[in-house]
Amino acid sequence: MSHPLQDFMLSSEPFYQAKGNEVAQYRAAYQQKLPVLLKGPTGCGKTRFVEHMAYTLGKPLISVACNEDMAASDLMGRFLLNEQGTQWIDGPLTLAARHGAICYLDEVVEARQDTTVVIHALTDYRRRILLEKINEVVEAHADFQLVVSYNPGYQSLVKDLKPSTRQRFISFEFDFPEAQTEASILVRETHLDADTCRLLVEIAQVGRRLKGHGLTEGISTRLLVNAAHLINQGIDFNDACQLALISPVTDDAEIADTLRHAVQAMS
Repeated sequence: MSHPLQDFMLSSEPFYQAKGNEVAQYRAAYQQKLPVLLKGPTGCGKTRFVEHMAYTLGKPLISVACNEDMAASDLMGRFLLNEQGTQWIDGPLTLAARHGAICYLDEVVEARQDTTVVIHALTDYRRRILLEKINEVVEAHADFQLVVSYNPGYQSLVKDLKPSTRQRFISFEFDFPEAQTEASILVRETHLDADTCRLLVEIAQVGRRLKGHGLTEGISTRLLVNAAHLINQGIDFNDACQLALISPVTDDAEIADTLRHAVQAMS
């Protein structure tokens, strides 16, 4: 018999380069039904880590990109009209809880605080969700786990998780890998030659040193992958860096010039 969430099973193993003991630690958290919080800068591998763990555990993964317009009903479910009339449709959080998936709320602090409150009863001993509109209490499946992520680097300036929410999770801290490891990840992900990958990582490190000194966010591993793909398609190295590494992180002319000088010095 197929899993009711078969469509949410990952068909191939997402590559993830471990930086420490996080794989074993996550497995322990999953076995103990502990909710997980992933903290770290944009594009450093948080989502890839969750995908990798869902695949290795053999569990379906339901991912939700949170935003400021997200209402509780977007997570829990709502009534919809169809040819049979009005029908209740589970939202992604309810679907995961009911059938035993890992539910991943990406950049959770982007959602309204009154929305994030609905996860409280799923993140403590109760492990249940109340659907008031249909007068049903859904007891979380034994395989259900809630994982949330956020970037404390910039979001904490204007938004943060309330302590009453934050203290319901165990927390993993992510950052960009050290240079050699990051270059090897680029080679693995893009098949670009190792020397060019090392140059891209060096440029990223220049950008990351500017974080807090003109840049809100540094150059992420994700952006490096984009640049490598462009180079593989025959785009000039300098142009690829402008398109994938410089323009996405700044509109400031002086910062952009600093990054362009770094690119030219290394190309």
